[in-house]
Formats: sequence, C-alpha cells, structure tokens
Amino acid sequence: MLTSCGIYSFTGASIPAEAKTVSVQHFPNNANIVNPLLSDIITNTLRDYFMNQTTLDDVPDNGDLAIEGEIVDYRTNPTAITSDQVAALNRLTITVNVRFFNRYDESKNFEQKFTQYEDYPSNQDLNAIQDDLISTICDKLCEDIFNKAVVNW
Repeated sequence: MLTSCGIYSFTGASIPAEAKTVSVQHFPNNANIVNPLLSDIITNTLRDYFMNQTTLDDVPDNGDLAIEGEIVDYRTNPTAITSDQVAALNRLTITVNVRFFNRYDESKNFEQKFTQYEDYPSNQDLNAIQDDLISTICDKLCEDIFNKAVVNW
C-alpha cells in the first residue's frame, strides 16, 4: 500500500515511495581473526534479507538505499566459568560497522556498529560448529541492520 510517507510492508518497513533499488557492497573482513568465508556470508545474507523483506531491486552500485561496511571483530571468549575455573560456555562474537545511505531521506543515513553473538559448549570444537554459529549470528546482524535502516527501530 502506498502513502505519502512511503511504502509500508508487512515487515514494518518504511521505505520512500521513490526508492526502487538497494545496493549492498561487499563487507571486507578487517577483524584480527579472519574467517575466509565470513565476508561473503554477511554480504549475501544482508542482500538476501533486503530482497526477501522488500520489493526493492538489487543493483550492484548506487542504489536508492545503499549499504556498505566492514567486519571489525570476530572473536571467541569464555563466558561461563565453572567452580574449578574451567569454561563451561564459549561465546562467538561478530561485529560489523555499517554505513547506510537513503537517497530520498538523508536524515535516515547512519554509521553504526552492530554486534551479535552465540554461546556454545566449551567441550565442542569451534571448527565443527562454526558454520551454524556464523549463520545464526549473521541472521541476527542482518535483522538488526534492516530494522535500523528501514524500520527505524
């Protein structure tokens, strides 16, 4: 449905009626620890999120809504220590720095860091469960970025 303020979707997104395209630039991995697949995963997940939640067309550059950024942190830390000083849980944390540009409403432009994490049992090998953890964390990050960009949460 169209209104003078923009297009509203079932997701709660408020997008200017003039906006027809979105561009998501590749997110380089500038973290101290580099997972070689993370850049593609976060970039493609964010692109897919916008394609599935809006009617905007994906363009490689200069979208009416444009997103760029970089991965700035990727780390794992112990979070729950048992009485004998052993980690019961570890936490994988990913932080991205995002710049969002809205060609039709520059007051919505922002630059912000987004952080999400998942805990996992310390007796599990990170390499064995890393793909699932990254997928879950990237989904959360993309939801946060989407909400900040077009839902105004």
